[in-house]
Amino acid sequence: MTPATPPFQDHPLRYALTNELHARPSPVVAVPATAVFLAVKPSQDAVARDRGRDRAHLVDLLDRHGAAHPAPDATHHFVRAGRHGLKWENHTEMTTWMAFSDGLTQRPFDPAAFDVFPGDWLARVPGMRVTSILFRIEEMPLADGECDPAAIRPKLEDWFVAESLAATYVLDRAAIVASDFRIDPAGHLRMAIFVHPQTGRRRVGRIVQRLCEIETYRAMSMLGLARARQVSGQMGVLDRRLGDLQAGMSGGASHAEEVLGALIEVSAELERLEMASSFRFGATRAYEAIVHDRIAVLREERYEGRQTLAEFMRRRWDPAMRTVRAAESRLALLSERAMRAGRLLSTQVEVARSAQNAELLQSMDRRADLQLRLQHTVEGLSVVAISYYAVGLVSNMVTPLAEPMGLSKTSVYAMVTPVVVLAVWLALRRIRSKLH
Repeated sequence: MTPATPPFQDHPLRYALTNELHARPSPVVAVPATAVFLAVKPSQDAVARDRGRDRAHLVDLLDRHGAAHPAPDATHHFVRAGRHGLKWENHTEMTTWMAFSDGLTQRPFDPAAFDVFPGDWLARVPGMRVTSILFRIEEMPLADGECDPAAIRPKLEDWFVAESLAATYVLDRAAIVASDFRIDPAGHLRMAIFVHPQTGRRRVGRIVQRLCEIETYRAMSMLGLARARQVSGQMGVLDRRLGDLQAGMSGGASHAEEVLGALIEVSAELERLEMASSFRFGATRAYEAIVHDRIAVLREERYEGRQTLAEFMRRRWDPAMRTVRAAESRLALLSERAMRAGRLLSTQVEVARSAQNAELLQSMDRRADLQLRLQHTVEGLSVVAISYYAVGLVSNMVTPLAEPMGLSKTSVYAMVTPVVVLAVWLALRRIRSKLH
C-alpha cells in the first residue's frame, strides 16, 4: 500500500542537498590492484572556468572506451571504461580523475599504468596538472597471522627515498600505507598500500580516496605559499613606505596633507593586495583543514618506528601553512596600521583647518568691526549732508514769512539749522532701529 503524501511541500533544494551527502562515493577496489590519479586546475580564474569544457573532455574519453555519459549537470561520474574503473569529479577549483584496474604491473609503479588516459587526450586537458599519483595495492604479507615487516621492508627501501618516507598502519591496522611524497622521473607521486587479507574492498576504496584527497588538497594548499611569497616582497616595500610616512607625520598642516595623499596611495595598494589574496588565503585555510581531517580519519598507528603521515605533514608541510597564515596576518596588520595612520593624519589636518578657520573668523570679526565703525562715520557724515540740503530747503520756505517780522536770512538759518539736524538724526536713527 502506497503511503499517504504528507500534507506539506518539500523545500525545492531538499533532495539535491540530501543527495549531496552521497555525491562522491568511494570506489570499490579489489586487491591486488593498480590505481592512477590525476588532478588538473586552470592556471587562471579556476573558480569561474567553463565547466562545459571539463564535461566535454570527459565525454571524449568515455566515447573512446564506449562508456556511458554523465548527466548534463553532473559534478561526478563513475563508470567502467574497458578493464578500468573510472571516477571523475568536478570541484570548485579543479577536476580530478581516478582509474583503477585489477592486478599489478610487472614493474612496480610503471608509468604505463597511465595509458588509460591517451597521450593526445592528456595534451588537451583543460588545465594544468596539480598532482598525479601511482598506487600499488598489494596484499599484506603475514607471519603467524600478523604483518610481516621483513617482507615489506625491502620493497619500501627499493621504492622510496628513506629520508622522507612515511609509513603507517591505518584504520585499526586494516592496511599499511607508505609514500615519500616525492615526484618520480615520470612525474608522478608513488603510494603503496599493503592491505590485510580480511579488509573489504569498500574499505580499500576509502583508503585510496582519502590518500588522493590528502595529496590533492596538500598540493592545492601550497598555492597559498606561492601567493604568500609573492606578496611578501610587495608588503616589505609597502611596510617601509608606511614607516617613512608615519615618521613624517609630525610636520605642519600643509605637510600633513601631502603625507595623507601618499598614505592613501599606500592604503589603496594594500587594499588591492588584500583583495587579490583573500580568496587564495581563504582556500588555503580550507584545504589545510581538509588535509588534517582526512589524516585524522585514517586513525594512524606507528609502523616499525617510522614517521606517520601526521608527523610528516607536521614537519614538512605545516611550516608552509604557518607562512601563509603569517603573510595573511601581516597583510591585515599593515592595512590596519595604514587605516590608523590615515585617521590620525585626517584628525591632524582637521585640527589645522579648524585653527585656520578660527583665525579666518577672527579676521572677519575685525573687518566687520571696522566696517561698523566706518558705517557709523558714514552715517554721521550722512546726517551732515542731508541736514545741509534740508536746512537750505526749509530756510527758503521760512524766509518769506520771517522778513515781515524783521528777521534776516542769517537769523532764519541759525534758528532752522538745529531743528533740521535734530530731525534728520532722529529719522536716520529710527530707520536703523527698524532695520536691526
